[in-house]
Amino acid sequence: MTDYSVLFRELAVPRLVGTPNHQKVREVLKRELAARGFAALEHRFFRRPSNAFWGFHAPIDGVNLIAQRPTGRPTPSLRSGQAVRPSIWLVAHYDSKGQPISMFTRLLCVVTVLVALLTLWVSAILTDSSRWAFLFFVVVVAASWVLNRVNDNSPGAVDNATALIAVFMTLDQLPPTAAVGVIFPDAEEYGLVGARALAAEHADLFVDAALINLDGLDDVGRPTAFLHRPGPIATAVAEALKARQWRWLPVIVDGIALKRVSRECVSILKGNWRTMRVVHRPEDTAARVRLDGAAIVAAGLARVLRPQ
Repeated sequence: MTDYSVLFRELAVPRLVGTPNHQKVREVLKRELAARGFAALEHRFFRRPSNAFWGFHAPIDGVNLIAQRPTGRPTPSLRSGQAVRPSIWLVAHYDSKGQPISMFTRLLCVVTVLVALLTLWVSAILTDSSRWAFLFFVVVVAASWVLNRVNDNSPGAVDNATALIAVFMTLDQLPPTAAVGVIFPDAEEYGLVGARALAAEHADLFVDAALINLDGLDDVGRPTAFLHRPGPIATAVAEALKARQWRWLPVIVDGIALKRVSRECVSILKGNWRTMRVVHRPEDTAARVRLDGAAIVAAGLARVLRPQ
């Protein structure tokens, strides 16, 4: 029986793409997948990060993990040869990053910028103070860019080791016959780079499948279902978790990149404003997480995905 708390501590370490810890975590994931009867294919990609990452333009050398259970039926798109073609994929990115400014503060900056733009528009019509609003806008944006460079000082426990654990918890509650595959995308923290590479180079894997993306499952807060592309599985998962259902959220998750190549797609998140205050910060450690949120989500997924 898996001791999830021990595995969690193995995964919840700073693991920025390209670092030794990043490679170690990938090997741990492959070990755990193999122990559950999955054959993992390494999908290597070499792509530039999102344009939003000012000051970082070097291409990223990343590795996505695509895991399926072997069978006698061929799967031409995968070099590994023979595997069950899943009708459902469990997805959770495995890289982490640190930033000086927490997600909560970044969202406040976004709101501030929007208010500044509104003020600029109104003042341009009513007063001569538009230049001050514009100056304020420039200062806020510039400060956000300068102060928010990516680093490797966050263990990424909630984001996203909890989701990795939830994937294994879910698999452990399903029979080997369940047509479920696993995707562990890389470089999500650089602008969904790994997911975009998957969508471009392995789109055939997802055409007839439902994707359930897990991203940040804290012990606190109510589950949220980000319905990128609604369908029966996505809806059933949201209902099983009693999740708030949204078609748009101010967050960047892999489901955004994968929705266009899948039959249906949903991202599951769990947390509150306290969660946002630690995401991408050194405080996002395994010590503050009991894995209650991961267990709740895994149990809900298993109820939906278990063959009838």
